[in-house]
Amino acid sequence: MSVQDSGSVEDLAARLRPGFTLGVAAAAFQIEGSLTADGRGPSGWDAFAEKPGAIVDGGSPTVACDHYNRADEDIALMQELGVDSYRLSLSWPRIQPDGRGAVNQRGLDFYDRLLDKLLAAGISPMVTLYHWDTPLALEHEGGWMNRDTAQRLAEYAAVAARRFGDRVDHWVTVNEPVSVTLQGYALGAHAPGRQLLFDSLPAAHHQLLGHGLAVKALRAEGAKGKIGLSNMHSPVRPASNRLSDRLMAEALDLILNRIYADAVLLGQYPKPSLPLWPWFRSLGPVLDGDLETINQPLDFYGLNYYYPIKVASGRGPAEIPTGQAEEMANIPFHLAAYQEYETTGFGWPEAPEQLATVLKEMKQRYGEALPPIFITEGGASFPEPAHVDGPVPDTNRIAYLAEHLGHAVTATGPGGAAEGVDLRGYYVWTLLDNFEWAAGYSQRFGLVHVDFETLERTPKESFYWLRALARARSRNE
Repeated sequence: MSVQDSGSVEDLAARLRPGFTLGVAAAAFQIEGSLTADGRGPSGWDAFAEKPGAIVDGGSPTVACDHYNRADEDIALMQELGVDSYRLSLSWPRIQPDGRGAVNQRGLDFYDRLLDKLLAAGISPMVTLYHWDTPLALEHEGGWMNRDTAQRLAEYAAVAARRFGDRVDHWVTVNEPVSVTLQGYALGAHAPGRQLLFDSLPAAHHQLLGHGLAVKALRAEGAKGKIGLSNMHSPVRPASNRLSDRLMAEALDLILNRIYADAVLLGQYPKPSLPLWPWFRSLGPVLDGDLETINQPLDFYGLNYYYPIKVASGRGPAEIPTGQAEEMANIPFHLAAYQEYETTGFGWPEAPEQLATVLKEMKQRYGEALPPIFITEGGASFPEPAHVDGPVPDTNRIAYLAEHLGHAVTATGPGGAAEGVDLRGYYVWTLLDNFEWAAGYSQRFGLVHVDFETLERTPKESFYWLRALARARSRNE
């Protein structure tokens, strides 16, 4: 019996409540290609990708998956897959090449067509405004270290709302501000490649401010869709019970989780323990009214989960790969390995039960302030061939998705550890193998294999598993 026809699919489908969204997620920069087409301006990631050694194997995003020219083919794949929703991102520099002022009508037209075709296929759009592709002109002015970038995001949000606000069902203002801050401005492993360490925290504040201003702009323009943001969350644990390890775990929990969600959901920044205060002094300047702007009422909160983190005091290379081993050696803690877990192709621990832990922590920390949650990204890369002549037998990905979704549903169901959390859906990262940021084309997360020489798309076994789940869920509704 094939895995997509097994009883486990029927059992899992039966546990999804009516209206639960099954979706796939992607980001413009990672799939579109055509970086110089239609009047698009350059982004900070374009410049970063040209730096020698910045991208694994020197991979270029210039073509990526060529989604810009193959959108019809990709929508047909989603329609065959049977998902309810597609979480896409708009390319800011394709719409507003300089990040301010004049808009690019050809870029707007591309997304107009894309949205119309999705709706015609019965696929609900969840649109992310900012998924890391800061217009290069703004990056030259300091990027997210410059407070003015928050205002520019709000201006761009208004442009998008005026053009697309009648057709977008869900808006995500900012995707993973934690990753932009840490990887881009603290450690330099991602664009713009700055290594400010703890002095990078203004980038976090300015992204959150941009989020709040973008929410206000979307609503002022009458966008009909529900509004939220997405951030990556990881449960953080000390490697031992030593005070030094516990302090480092607290610091990383604040940096990864609490700074963002506390400000957005509670309207305040968390207070670190006294020994950690010097590290967080750069969080600001927080002007009067900033936190009120950040703390906009949200229709949903997007949670991206990939792996748990164990932290130990002392300098040293990360024992789980995070894409910035050299840079991590400059800070007074390091990431320790979880020996009990298998790992993905990226070397990340596969820990589905820890997704339940994240949901439980969100409930405990935010209570009634926690809006409905979508898991807006979840998935894994595994080693796979560059060229295939049939479906990739990626049973490891099927198990990953089934177990993570299963733990999330159990945790938020009756008697679960996170009972009371209103879990609305799960978006698989990602539809297509794509340009995986600094990892280039070395990590394949897709439900669909992409041959990066021919650009041929070949659905993997996980594609057919998710299709079977979607069909079984539909039979139960």
